[in-house]
Amino acid sequence: MPRTAKEVLALVEQQRVEFISLQFTDIVGMVKNVTIPASEFPDCLDHGVWFDGSAIEGFGPERRETDMYLVPDLDTYAVIPWDEAAGFPTARVICDVFTPDGKPFAGDPRYVLKRALEEAAQLGFTYQVGPEMEFFLFRTDADGRPVLTPHDVAGYFDATTDAATHVRRRMVRALAAFGIQVEQTHHEGAPGQHEIDLRYGPALRTADHTVTTRTTLKAVAQSLGLYASFMPKPIVGVNGNGMHVHQSLADAKTGRNAFYDANDPYSLSKTGRHFIAGLLAHARGMSAVLAPLVNSYKRLVQGFEAPVYLMWGRTNRAALVRVPRVNPARPQKTRVELRCPDPSCNPYLALAVMLHAGLDGIRRELPLPNPVEEDLFEVARPPGRSGGCPARLAK
Repeated sequence: MPRTAKEVLALVEQQRVEFISLQFTDIVGMVKNVTIPASEFPDCLDHGVWFDGSAIEGFGPERRETDMYLVPDLDTYAVIPWDEAAGFPTARVICDVFTPDGKPFAGDPRYVLKRALEEAAQLGFTYQVGPEMEFFLFRTDADGRPVLTPHDVAGYFDATTDAATHVRRRMVRALAAFGIQVEQTHHEGAPGQHEIDLRYGPALRTADHTVTTRTTLKAVAQSLGLYASFMPKPIVGVNGNGMHVHQSLADAKTGRNAFYDANDPYSLSKTGRHFIAGLLAHARGMSAVLAPLVNSYKRLVQGFEAPVYLMWGRTNRAALVRVPRVNPARPQKTRVELRCPDPSCNPYLALAVMLHAGLDGIRRELPLPNPVEEDLFEVARPPGRSGGCPARLAK
């Protein structure tokens, strides 16, 4: 059940919260914030908090009317642990952006995702996702500025040489304060590189969690004299940071996984196959949102476990889409993994374009090419193709 204003105001009083941080994102995914005293929160709930949208990236200034206001989503209320520890009890709420006529602002990334989810609902689906967030921990200099010195020299899944084990545990604990559940965390392949996988769940709430995770990990790292970087390729010659997104559709009425078919070799239904075909068909266009930086394309190259081919498979990690194995006793776990996004993207827009692409594949019943399972990390071109690599993501 959604939280009511009465319930949240009672929490503010019970937790002795002094400040409320109203948060939203600009078009590139940067968290924006305005803080009000807790005494102003009741008025905020009744009338919103107004701001100048022309100063926000992607919200103006091409619009003649740039006055906008924020409306809190009360289900996102949580006390910020590091502010509380500093002696300034502050709660965070994520907000939706509205225009003066009381309508949602069409350029609000959160609203863009909501509209995509409404489109899925019209087709009878709900959308679930689970991001794998990779990041580097760097040391800092005497002024607190990051230097390109990794915090440790461990490798993939290492334990004995992983100096950041306790750092990651602090991060998981901080995320729990926001109600964010972590499925697992471990050291990644490069020195100083780590991964935190968020619990699979509804797309809108998971997008909220992804935004919060980035700010939380940075705050925890800073408190320990470190710097958490989500830059796609901060160091030349080692693996970059990806944000693989596991995703599936479910029947809105029954809750059953719409991607599952026990009789298919990959356990994929026609719906699942068309969804993947949509992802492949729109991959190049989506890259502007899923891999938005020039630096993003320094990651999407051969030899560093990044996807470079417009293909799908199960064991082939050079492919754009992977279909993980699923225990037959757990058909609800059937999902597809899109491997090109990186953590510099705006999570709301990223999930929206992925969903639109998949739904387009379903509507048009796009055919899915045969899977490719060969290891393509070291080959010059995909098997069966001649005259270059027309199926490369970078084309």
